[in-house]
Amino acid sequence: MAKSAPNGNNKQPTTSSNRDGAAGRPSPRRRSSSSRNEKNGETRPPRSSVGKNKQPATARDRDDATDGPSLRWRCSSSRTKEDGDTRPPRSHNTMHSKKSPRPSTWPLFLIHFVLPMALLLLVSNSDGIYGGFGSLPSQHPTPPLLVSEESAKPSSLPTGSSSNPKYQFQSEIDAVIERKQKQKATASASRQRNSNAADNSNIRPKKTGAGLQSSPIYLQMEAKIKTLRAKYEESQGLLQEYLEAVRYADFLKYRDTSIHDGGTYQMEAIDVYSHAIELLEDMWRDKMVKGEEVRLPVTPSAGDSGYTGLNRELFMDYESKSMEAMLCSTYSNLGKMYFMSNMFQRAVDSYEECLSYDHDYLDALTSRALALVILGKYDEAGRDYKHVLETDTDRLFLDAVTGLAKVLTAKEDAVTGGWDFLVNMLETEMPQQKQAYERMKLSKNAGVVKHYADGLKRMHLAMFAYHDVKTKNSSEAWKHLTKGNYYKLSTVGPFDAATEKERVSRAKQVFTRDFFPKGIGSQTRTPIFIIGFVRSGSTLLERILDAHPLIVGTGEDSVFNGRLDTIRNEIVKASMNTDVRVLHDKVKELADDVVADMKTRWEVIDANVHADDEEEDKNSKEERPYPLRFADKMLTNYMNVGFIHLLFPNALILHVAREPMDSIFSAFKHDFPGPGNLDYTSEFKGLAQLYQSYRDIMEHWDTVLPGRVTHIRYEDMVTDLPNIAPKIIEAAGVKWDPTVLEFHKKKHAVNTLSTTQVRKGLYSHHFKGWKRYEEFLEPLVDLVGSRAKYHKTTSLPGYLKTDTKPNSMQSSLPAPRVNVGY
Repeated sequence: MAKSAPNGNNKQPTTSSNRDGAAGRPSPRRRSSSSRNEKNGETRPPRSSVGKNKQPATARDRDDATDGPSLRWRCSSSRTKEDGDTRPPRSHNTMHSKKSPRPSTWPLFLIHFVLPMALLLLVSNSDGIYGGFGSLPSQHPTPPLLVSEESAKPSSLPTGSSSNPKYQFQSEIDAVIERKQKQKATASASRQRNSNAADNSNIRPKKTGAGLQSSPIYLQMEAKIKTLRAKYEESQGLLQEYLEAVRYADFLKYRDTSIHDGGTYQMEAIDVYSHAIELLEDMWRDKMVKGEEVRLPVTPSAGDSGYTGLNRELFMDYESKSMEAMLCSTYSNLGKMYFMSNMFQRAVDSYEECLSYDHDYLDALTSRALALVILGKYDEAGRDYKHVLETDTDRLFLDAVTGLAKVLTAKEDAVTGGWDFLVNMLETEMPQQKQAYERMKLSKNAGVVKHYADGLKRMHLAMFAYHDVKTKNSSEAWKHLTKGNYYKLSTVGPFDAATEKERVSRAKQVFTRDFFPKGIGSQTRTPIFIIGFVRSGSTLLERILDAHPLIVGTGEDSVFNGRLDTIRNEIVKASMNTDVRVLHDKVKELADDVVADMKTRWEVIDANVHADDEEEDKNSKEERPYPLRFADKMLTNYMNVGFIHLLFPNALILHVAREPMDSIFSAFKHDFPGPGNLDYTSEFKGLAQLYQSYRDIMEHWDTVLPGRVTHIRYEDMVTDLPNIAPKIIEAAGVKWDPTVLEFHKKKHAVNTLSTTQVRKGLYSHHFKGWKRYEEFLEPLVDLVGSRAKYHKTTSLPGYLKTDTKPNSMQSSLPAPRVNVGY
């Protein structure tokens, strides 16, 4: 669908006066088709489907067939026995109605499995085995600074002076109706396909027990969701329905950013936001027909913030917002949900819907720029970021600073003026930002202090990037990097090294060589688990795998990791039964659930991503094959190899290992999303301990599960791809496809810190990049000690490195001055 120019000059209503900060109202665009049905011309989702947690019917059914011939693409997951599903019904619930006698090996089973699992249960409330680096925030994030209605500039709004308001915007309303009719005629097949996938995306109710899913925060969130869902459903047909819908979807979005469990509520949030938009656009049209105001009137006031248009209403509560501000805000939030669901083009489309109301709306501009970076559209992203920095007079959207630095690093000419534009702005504003930060510290307002600290962090990190890639001035770059990290660490508590060590010790105590019962777990090879230390090259490995037509990279929102607490708790419960078959059945069921959720999540995302291709592809005889493998890239699962092996003893576990100091320094200079343990990669002691923990546990797995983890050197992937890539694909159990070698040419969005790097293909100039900063990193090298060398070789079956150099990772390091004893 063609998009209008951002300035909206062709959208002005014929009789309306000029709007402040925006062009006239365009026709509402096509809605999300995530779960619509057509009935009597309506596109509203069925109310009964919201929040009912429907059980996916077929993702698990397909699992047993995925190691066979390639299945054709389908999203209609309604396979039954009538459709050819001959899998016998699971009967383990009745199988053990009578208690079976204890096996003769029960004492050994008790010692080596039951008691360790009981230990897990006892300690699970103190953070379990290791759910990942992320942690849960204690409360809702709130905007640190608010733009009040009184401080906004005046704008000219339609006065409704026409003698016949019914016809004042009639041409625009007619355009809306015509557009809707075209949408229904051309997108019905797409909606049906998307609806089938959405129906199957409703995630099963989570089983609760000890650990995260019985923690106070988790339980409070689930209770809040239940309450908001009830209010939303009760409001059907009432005036406040749109408000209840937006509040409910907002909380689902907040919950998804707080608890990373594979996107449990993502599709429901998308559905509810879409429904709210339908309601709001109906109300907007009614107001336009009646000639009523759709924006707030503005009166000049002292202390004007300089914001115009809908930006004046950015942080108002929903009851106070105008109709167009509500529409713009809801479209922007819908875009964020698409983004979180890895549907990046749909996110861009949603942000553009918002910007069609006001092309200066800062929240949508900043968010669209980020999505465009991930899509590799650096010129467009650069324009958006620059526009934000020129418009955001109060500097509330400093994501644009580091975002623009990332764009300039990837493509300097993407922005007029290049680095000079950004550097000149930062050199002017950084002293002012620092003064404001010092003043705010005296106010004891933690939220405001954190805002200014975050701004200074971003400014210094942008200056680090400038000196690192442009001027090559290592001293200046290091100065800004350490200042940026200082401001970052100023808002977090001290690193808890004792807890970090205890996590590793606990895992090693539980998962011993004798721990794993024989013959347990699912025999499927569907999941592929990618693990390793942060900044180790895992994104490159995932892109190599994803380039194969039968393998899908699912990103970093790990379904397995999100269900880990349920997995652990259910295994603990089942292990207490004296009949070992109960445990076997439970582990198989849990594994099947993970695979089913992986497939269902992919089906929903794939249906949304390709829904707009329906018209183009309808005459194509070639169908995309259904994937046989799903790559789960949650690096911190190196702590969870024991659970992975328990559930999936045949699944491929790929460990990416990189030259230690390159990986460690890369972690030190990158700003990871927080809050969580990765905040402490910005300090030497925390970073060194995290790396020591990683090496400790990887050595443990190699000892208790020898050969279970397949090691891949990052350097081998970069320098020897034609030889190593076929062995990676062979290890995955699928036939070689030569297009894998052109992974960087494939249009695939990559939402990681390596987004820009992976699009460049392979390059080795960054090898030993840490050496430029060696004089500053000597204390960190000392803390890492002997582990600044890593003699781990690629262990892919059949792989032989083409050159004759030693196949080990060694830094050109001076001998450590202090051996810390790791």
